[in-house]
Amino acid sequence: MRMLVEAATRLPVVLFTAAMIVVVGFWVLVALGITASDSFDADTDLDGLGMGGVPVAVAVSLLTVLAWILGVGAAVLLTALSPTGTLTGILRLVVPVVGLFVAWWLTCFFVRRLRRCFSDQCRSGHALTEIGLTTGFQDRHAVRPNDQ
Repeated sequence: MRMLVEAATRLPVVLFTAAMIVVVGFWVLVALGITASDSFDADTDLDGLGMGGVPVAVAVSLLTVLAWILGVGAAVLLTALSPTGTLTGILRLVVPVVGLFVAWWLTCFFVRRLRRCFSDQCRSGHALTEIGLTTGFQDRHAVRPNDQ
């Protein structure tokens, strides 16, 4: 646990940790009803980054969480597996940057999957069944054409 806290509070991963605190705070405010999850959608468009089609808060939150996980995980692995020295110091600076690009790629991948859930079809439940996300309640109580 100590190694995890040290990895999360060391430079440059501490930048991801600060962003993670902001993201968690934002979603707490959304859960309390103080703000809406789409409150940043009028301000920016993420289509150029490959993250369009979902609320900006969802895409940026996903990017932040993935970058933090990859950054902290890489820092812990570097601490545990590599000896101290100049090469380790350089790797501590380079690996989080590479992790940010990997997190961006993963975010684009997940956003493409989530895009259907934020379309107009999602309200009717069709998008959820297309990507395989259904609940037993929906399946058991769905009105089928033969039932009418």
